[in-house]
Amino acid sequence: MTIYKDSLHKKLYAQDASMYQEEPIGVAFPASVEEIKQLVRQAQLESFSITTRSAGTSLAGQTTGNGVIMDVSRYFTNIKSIDLENKSAVVEPGVIRDSLNREASQFGLLFGPDTSTTNRCMIGGMIGNNSSGSFSIKYKTTREHVLKMDVVLSDGSEVTFEPLTEEELEDKFHYQNLEGDIYRSMIRLLQRNKELIQQNYPHPDIIRRNTGYALDRLCEMHPITPGGRPFNLCELLCGSEGTLAVTTSATLNLEPVPAKKVVMIPHFKDLNEAMRATVEAVKYKPAAVELVDDIILGATKDNLEHARNRFFLNGEPRYILIIQFEGNDEKLLEQRMDKLKELLHEKSLGYSYPRVTAPESVERVWEVRKAGLGLLMGLGNEARTPAFCEDTAVRVKDLPEYVEEFEQILKKHETECVFYAHASVGELHFRPMIDTTVPEGVLKMKTMAKEIAGLVGKYRGSLSGEHGDGRARAPFIEYVLGKEMIPVLRQVKEIWDPNYVFNPYKIVDPAAMEESIRYSPSYKTLKADTAFYWRKERNFNEAIELCNGAGVCRKLAESGGTMCPSYMATTNEKDSTRGRANVFRQVFSGENPEGFASGDLKEALDLCLSCKACKSECPANVDMAKMKAEFSNGWQKQHGVTNSEWFFGNAGKLYPMASRFPFISNAFTASAPGKGLLKYFFNVSPKRDLPKFAKQPFHRWFKNYEAPKKKQKVLLLADVFTNYHEPQIAVDAIKTLEYLGFQVMVSDVKETGRPQISKGLLSDAKEIANECIEALKLSAQMDIPIIGLEPSEILTLRDEFPDLVDDSKLEIAQKIAANTFTFEEFIVKYLDRISISTDEKLIVHNHCHSKALIGNGPLQKALEAWGFEIEVLDSGCCGMAGSFGYEHKNYDISMQIGEQRLFPAIQQTDENSNICAPGFSCRHQIKDGTGKVAYHPATFMARLITHP
Repeated sequence: MTIYKDSLHKKLYAQDASMYQEEPIGVAFPASVEEIKQLVRQAQLESFSITTRSAGTSLAGQTTGNGVIMDVSRYFTNIKSIDLENKSAVVEPGVIRDSLNREASQFGLLFGPDTSTTNRCMIGGMIGNNSSGSFSIKYKTTREHVLKMDVVLSDGSEVTFEPLTEEELEDKFHYQNLEGDIYRSMIRLLQRNKELIQQNYPHPDIIRRNTGYALDRLCEMHPITPGGRPFNLCELLCGSEGTLAVTTSATLNLEPVPAKKVVMIPHFKDLNEAMRATVEAVKYKPAAVELVDDIILGATKDNLEHARNRFFLNGEPRYILIIQFEGNDEKLLEQRMDKLKELLHEKSLGYSYPRVTAPESVERVWEVRKAGLGLLMGLGNEARTPAFCEDTAVRVKDLPEYVEEFEQILKKHETECVFYAHASVGELHFRPMIDTTVPEGVLKMKTMAKEIAGLVGKYRGSLSGEHGDGRARAPFIEYVLGKEMIPVLRQVKEIWDPNYVFNPYKIVDPAAMEESIRYSPSYKTLKADTAFYWRKERNFNEAIELCNGAGVCRKLAESGGTMCPSYMATTNEKDSTRGRANVFRQVFSGENPEGFASGDLKEALDLCLSCKACKSECPANVDMAKMKAEFSNGWQKQHGVTNSEWFFGNAGKLYPMASRFPFISNAFTASAPGKGLLKYFFNVSPKRDLPKFAKQPFHRWFKNYEAPKKKQKVLLLADVFTNYHEPQIAVDAIKTLEYLGFQVMVSDVKETGRPQISKGLLSDAKEIANECIEALKLSAQMDIPIIGLEPSEILTLRDEFPDLVDDSKLEIAQKIAANTFTFEEFIVKYLDRISISTDEKLIVHNHCHSKALIGNGPLQKALEAWGFEIEVLDSGCCGMAGSFGYEHKNYDISMQIGEQRLFPAIQQTDENSNICAPGFSCRHQIKDGTGKVAYHPATFMARLITHP
């Protein structure tokens, strides 16, 4: 069993989604139950601890530790079976919840608990935290759905836990091993402390109660309560946060998938109004009632992904409730919504009650709720706030009074709070805004944590509703359960794990809550000299601190979207945006920051495709492509530019020479000796067929072209790739634009710096940016639209230029950016001028930069306006990503990315299907991966135009 003790692995696993950061001694990736057992025995012999982890999305610090982090997400990913007759599934702990439900949905079944992280959270973590989610009023918690568990105990033995008959339990008492000791000792402990437990634990009406160990649940079982349900230690392990045993397999209960889902979204002007509405709403038996506040709703405005999901909002509500009803009869669901709306209106609760019934639209509403934490943490330093009290739960009927008292605590400490959560079951996620980088902020956090725990105890609530106690809340369990319960919890730990091997200092004997917090008063950052100005983020350090650990970048290809293509292929933490961001932050902070000299960060960024998907799909808007360019630039200043970086970053200089003798250039790049030399000197993969140089570049063709004079003018920017490789696209674009009534002028600009930015050659990129701005400023000042054909090239003017130029050129750079359009975007502005129609069908794969920065909408609308029947593929990144896939070292991973979704989708299309792809590298990847030819949108449009 290998334990990786290199500095990169330690950096990657030093933090999770919580406020904590603690470097482990190493990281292990067991591939079998036997390897887990070996590691546990080794830990006992060598006296190190094991913290088991899957996706690392916990918010209380459960998956950080100073021992060995055991990551089960890499190999324990099998859905072993789905039993239709018993409606159950057997899964390993690294199975993602949505992956299970995709399989189960084929049989009309689902695993009910629905956290906001379902596209990356894993069953092992859900068991450890006793997760629930938005639909807990219907499906309750993970605990209610775990039927059986296979685990490894602290002595390295394998055990199965499940409900036991009285005879089976009696038989366990005679086992002369750790399993037998656990049964005997737990029964004695429960019998001695039953009354104490029942008096001190959260009120049983609270569905989501996860404070301490679930001893109250065990007290409901036989023989502790004669005639109770069968004794089952699975209920104790759910919510035990990996402190008692290691889960290796679990049998889960599955539920029927509801046929219909409808949503009503009441809007409110104040929190008390929303809380009182919640009390009324639960009377109508909804499947979910979720609260979202105006801070999160406001954050959606600046998030490229979620700005599109604001369609249901009416005005600027302070709070909304997302109320979902489920069933088989949509009319009955509508009637329940009618009655609820009437009641709320009658009681003056809310001012607007929009409804959403279309399945796709319902999903978009829930995307806003699921992105809540990430959106909050993407607001910058002002919103960076520790998760220390954000998981409390009380009875629903106590919510209005509880919230009022909570707000008094906020007022007392002169801070504000974000409110969002599972209001239907009395759980609210509170996020008081506190700056822990100053001593007074840490003191305020500790003081408030104690007072809030006392308030929770007053209402006999639960300090943790689903996220667990971990490191953040464990110090305050005594304020909820009482000091006399602490020795009892400690006995539980020592019965199962006497040497504290499993995840120590969580739940019992915790360290001070402020110990090892990531942003502490001692947090220091390196003031780096950067090429980008990082204006939106205010500075580079704030940019690299945006990641909050939510791990949206860890979703797999089948979950849709594009981020993060290399992680989807490798499932290695270092290849996720989160992993890279965590390494970024660590090497640019601390006592002796490595900064641009970090080899660990260089390795972590190696497979970043600079696709920019993280800029839109990450709720915190982390722009890893830009961060990679900045780091690469700094690294090159110390280590020099490689031949490969120079070659791929200088197409604008090399292409004019190569295009003078296209026949010779093409013959050379296609020949075995030529491929060998290109591989040897420039790391070009010999497996690639390099793009051919055209006989006549576009700019040369245009010199002899007499453009018809029109009143309205546009400026076409023919990038270096279109100009030298595919000039016909630019010709087709001119034909299309002239058909729409425009006189097309062609810019002298031949490169925008995209290859240079991708390769970290930012000095060259700055120079090009300044030259472009000078060349384009007159057109921008005259409001002449600037149109580009290659998405990544034209969007560079919009995305990077305003952050590359100095203040003296910022205004004109912004003017140019506002006047810049992709070809499809511009076409959409003049749809009324299109009078041609076709019934051709197109299969469409959009460019990553387009999807990230403008979405699929313009491309779809533009093509549909010409009558094309289109199918936009949810194909993620093609894998070529500019020069990435042409590099020999990246060839295999590039093709692996394409094989995940894009290649199969295209190969499954009809042989005569037309494939549309605006991106140059996308078209060439499709050709290499499928043998099929894809065309630019301008080509399809121009084909329909019959007159000159």
